[in-house]
Amino acid sequence: MPTVRYVEYNDASPEVRAIYDEIMFVRTLDFVPNFYKALASHPATLRRFWENLKTVIASRRIDPLMQELIAIAVCSVTNCSYCIASHMKAARTLGMDDEMLGELLSIVSVFSDTSRLAAGYQMELDPQFAEANLNHV
Repeated sequence: MPTVRYVEYNDASPEVRAIYDEIMFVRTLDFVPNFYKALASHPATLRRFWENLKTVIASRRIDPLMQELIAIAVCSVTNCSYCIASHMKAARTLGMDDEMLGELLSIVSVFSDTSRLAAGYQMELDPQFAEANLNHV
């Protein structure tokens, strides 16, 4: 159950309605997802989030399918079923198949395990890894 009342398109202020129109155009949707309708309960949050998202997805160094795969990975780790479903639909539209999803979730699984083990053991960073990161700055 949502914690706020969704702002439906017909009840939205002109500012929110303009953002809704842009969301539907950019995401090629014929509806406003509930995520944005919830954020619209605080228009400044909706505006800030949408502007940030547009900036991030505008980067074409990482193609749209890869962006959606990354989103699925993050949402799987944070256990957000709404976000998983949303990004799963987008990724499937962009060409993700069941084999690619299985591979992605295997990667998420193994690196989630790795991170928990490294955190649990409180391992010190290998100097070679630190040097590798510094050499790319």
